[in-house]
Amino acid sequence: MFETILTPVIIVAAIGLIAGLILSIASKVFAVEVDETAAKVREVLPGANCGACGCAGCDEYAAKLAKGEAEPNLCTVGGAAVAAKIGSILGVEVGAMEAKKAVVKCRGHLETTDYIMNYTGPKSCAVAKMYYGGRTSCNFACLGYGDCVAACPYNAIHIVNNIAYVDESMCVGCGACSKVCPQSILEVIPAAQKTWVACSSKENALGTRKVCTNGCLGCKKCERTCEFGAITVTDNRAHIDPSKCTNCGKCAEACPTHCIHMA
Repeated sequence: MFETILTPVIIVAAIGLIAGLILSIASKVFAVEVDETAAKVREVLPGANCGACGCAGCDEYAAKLAKGEAEPNLCTVGGAAVAAKIGSILGVEVGAMEAKKAVVKCRGHLETTDYIMNYTGPKSCAVAKMYYGGRTSCNFACLGYGDCVAACPYNAIHIVNNIAYVDESMCVGCGACSKVCPQSILEVIPAAQKTWVACSSKENALGTRKVCTNGCLGCKKCERTCEFGAITVTDNRAHIDPSKCTNCGKCAEACPTHCIHMA
C-alpha cells in the first residue's frame, strides 16, 4: 500500500526536477541580453509613447539612444530637464531644446462656414470623413468630433464652437493630435512662433469664399507685405516659414480675411 502511494510521488517529483532543469537551461540559452544603458535612459523618459521623437515609443527611443542612433534632445514631453539627464547618462553634450506647440490651421467655425449634411454616424472625425468627406461645406475644415481631443495625453485640446482649440499652457508639442487628424489641420510648430495661417484650404479664391468667410484666398497680399521672405503662397494657400518669421504681425494686418493668426 505504501509503495503504491510513494511511487507516483517519486515520479511526479522527478518530472518536476527534470522540467525545472530544462527551464533553467532554456532561460540561459534564450535569455535576451538587457542593455543597461538603454534601461537607464528608459527610466528618465516620461513614458508618454507619443512618437514626437520619431520613434514608435519610449522603449525604441531609449534603445536608439544607447546605440548612438538618436539625438538626446528629441523628447518634447520631457523637455530640457530630461534631455540633460539623458546627456549625463550617455556622457554627451546636449544641444538646445526647442519648445514646440500644436496649432489649428482652420477657423471654420459655425459663424464662418456651414454644415451641408446631418451626419448621424459614430462621433469620430476619421469615420465622418469617409462619408462624402465630412459634414462641413469646406472639404479641408475641422470636422469637430474630437479625435484629437481623445489622442492628447495632456488635456490640451478641446472642441470650442465645433472646432478644435489648443490650450498652449497645456500643450507640449508631442504631435499626437496631428497624427490622428484626418484633415491634417493640426501642425506642430516652435512654441516661440506667434504667427501662423489658420486655414488649410487648397481651393481657389472663389471656391474658398463660397464655403468660408475666414478662408485663405491665396491673394498674396501677405507675401508682398512680408519684408523677410517668410511667407509664400502655394496651392492657393499661404505658408509661413518659422525660421524667417519675426512675428512682426504685418502679414496678419494685410490679410483681407484675417486667416493669419497672431497669438
